[in-house]
Amino acid sequence: MSIIVRYLLVLAIAQVSNGFMQIGGGQAHVLKTRIFSEKETEPEKIVKGHDVRSDVVVEMDEEEAKVMAAFQEHQKDAPKLGWATDIRTLVQYNHGFAVMSTNSKTDPGYPGGSVVGFAPDDDGRPLFVFSSMSTHTQDVIVDPKCSLTVASKEFKGAADGRVNLMGNVERLADDEIEDAKELYLKKHPNAFWVNFGDFSWFRMNIEKIRFVGGFARAGSVTPEEYKQAKPDPISEFGIHIAQHMNEDHESATIAMIANQISGLDVSKAEITSVDSLGMYVKVTRTPRASDQPQQFKLRLPFPRQANDRKDVKTLIVEMTQAPSSKQE
Repeated sequence: MSIIVRYLLVLAIAQVSNGFMQIGGGQAHVLKTRIFSEKETEPEKIVKGHDVRSDVVVEMDEEEAKVMAAFQEHQKDAPKLGWATDIRTLVQYNHGFAVMSTNSKTDPGYPGGSVVGFAPDDDGRPLFVFSSMSTHTQDVIVDPKCSLTVASKEFKGAADGRVNLMGNVERLADDEIEDAKELYLKKHPNAFWVNFGDFSWFRMNIEKIRFVGGFARAGSVTPEEYKQAKPDPISEFGIHIAQHMNEDHESATIAMIANQISGLDVSKAEITSVDSLGMYVKVTRTPRASDQPQQFKLRLPFPRQANDRKDVKTLIVEMTQAPSSKQE
């Protein structure tokens, strides 16, 4: 096996190790790995972060190696939303519920967790309306430090996005309540309790942000970067486009993947999100000379930025009908 092929295989295994691909089983003939340490008898150490082992011996069919190389090259150059925009978009178009973690008043030293309704203001700061009887209300009155964990609207598991906002909660001034109520009712139109006398309005001032966009994609942005970012407009209705494509046009999604990535033949393709620059797709494929399927998420970019729903439809038709990369 050539040195170049071996190098490409190590890159592929690095992605596997990071969890980007989940390869079923261990009996595939095209992929064999042997991971070893300098001292086999030493217990495995717990290491922070997404470490990738470098002491890996790999063998793979050369055609499969070419497919992996083409896939990696395509993903490296695929346009994506910036992290701040990604996070701002996730918070804006979430279904309006998240988990608030507070420092418990009744159980000192323990965190309290509550599912709460929220709506972001124009700067992306979460707005809340809480009952005076709720435990989280009592907690933040004593200690305003808290965090809010918000999952993407399409969240189904570890491959999907979520963000943890940390900061301090404060009561709104009387002259801020009407504007807050208007924003909250847009997100929660049936929230009749906003006018109850024993409910109070709060806002989180964000101080730290932690983001996980899926496997091997995690980090943070500053509160100022988050504030300056604007939600991606296509993402507001992108989930509906994804649902329509998944229910009625999966074959078109498979065709788009084949057209963009030479040799990456997939048997299933489920669009998980759509934004102005492209879409994320969860795919299933079986490598050559193997009966063990892979399942992973890939980025499928648009040829140009989409500006509205009609534009997205036009771009998808173009991508479906585009000449296959196999023919280039």
